[in-house]
Amino acid sequence: MWIISRYVLCELLKVFILTLTGMTVLMLIVGVAHEAIRQGLGPEPILKLIPYATPNALRFAVPGTMLFAACSVFGRMAAGNEVVALKSLGISPMKLIAPALVLAFLVSLVAVWLNDLAVSWGRRGMERVVLHSVEQIIYGMLHSQGSYRTKQFSVSVKDVEDRRLIRPMICFHTEGGKPPVVLTAQVAELTLNPARGTLSIQMTDGEVTVGDQASIVFPNTISREIPLTDAAQKAGASTSPSNLPMWLLAPETEKQREALDQLRQRSAVEASYAFLTGDLQSLSGAEWSIRQRELRTSAERLHRLETEPWRRWANGFSCLFFVVVGAPLSMHLRNSDLWTSFAIVFLPILIVYYPLLALGVDQAKTGVLPPCTVWAGNVLLGLAGIWLLRKIIRY
Repeated sequence: MWIISRYVLCELLKVFILTLTGMTVLMLIVGVAHEAIRQGLGPEPILKLIPYATPNALRFAVPGTMLFAACSVFGRMAAGNEVVALKSLGISPMKLIAPALVLAFLVSLVAVWLNDLAVSWGRRGMERVVLHSVEQIIYGMLHSQGSYRTKQFSVSVKDVEDRRLIRPMICFHTEGGKPPVVLTAQVAELTLNPARGTLSIQMTDGEVTVGDQASIVFPNTISREIPLTDAAQKAGASTSPSNLPMWLLAPETEKQREALDQLRQRSAVEASYAFLTGDLQSLSGAEWSIRQRELRTSAERLHRLETEPWRRWANGFSCLFFVVVGAPLSMHLRNSDLWTSFAIVFLPILIVYYPLLALGVDQAKTGVLPPCTVWAGNVLLGLAGIWLLRKIIRY
């Protein structure tokens, strides 16, 4: 029996490792190239991105690769009548599938870790590389497009000569309806300060305009610093539940639950006081609307925090459930054509599993359904796999 198990395990590992290597390299090339083109990165930042992008590529490649390995090995064995031969000797097909299930379970644990690593360490690392390359990104976009824009500020130039910006117009956008601050100059230059986390802009011979107010002319050189998070086009929110490591989710959830309880108690006290004093108009005023908005925002964040661990475990253990349904279905199809067998198995997963997962995550994040709903796709695959296994064992 151990000879059969070792044989199946070795075949699975060979296909899995070879396919995973190719898929990961391909996804790295596509992902890093897309980010490099979008951000205008040079060779050095691209090389720095690769280690941080690897966990993200792996977490997407591992489930499909595990399914591909199961379809390849068991489809080939069934097509060669090896399964029929073993059943004629009184050996259950479960002896063949058991090593695949054990391997898929171990790979699922690794996939959960990869999901956690990719969204915490990997994503933050990529953002850090992009932030420290923001000077190069801005110069690249000014060279090619003549303008660069973020939510906080925008730059447009007439020309770029080496590091000198010719006739730049820099607009700093403000919040709260305040007028923007517009600076124009004859010459400007950008300097990155990684230690301070800022981008310095030196402008010579220009003027400053605030809204419709009169301009202030400066013939000398002035300097202004802006945070790198404001200078980057895409800066991730480090406090977002999807960016937090797994070990921080539980204490952060408890903290958010306490904050939500305090907001609810405060709202209840204010509502009770308004009813007692007869000041019902305060319950429809601007302050009450702000309070209700804070409550909704706090509740949404709590739902997202509660959903995130379930989502990561469900994503990771998709490897196991893909094999649960893929192995017996490949045996049942008995198709020696690898790609046909894989397509027939993967198509129902693509149509059913991923929409169910996306629906469960969306509904759980809004609090409509409990967080365990994200496992609906896995449970459905598991039930289908058990039905197929019983069919294979019986017939």
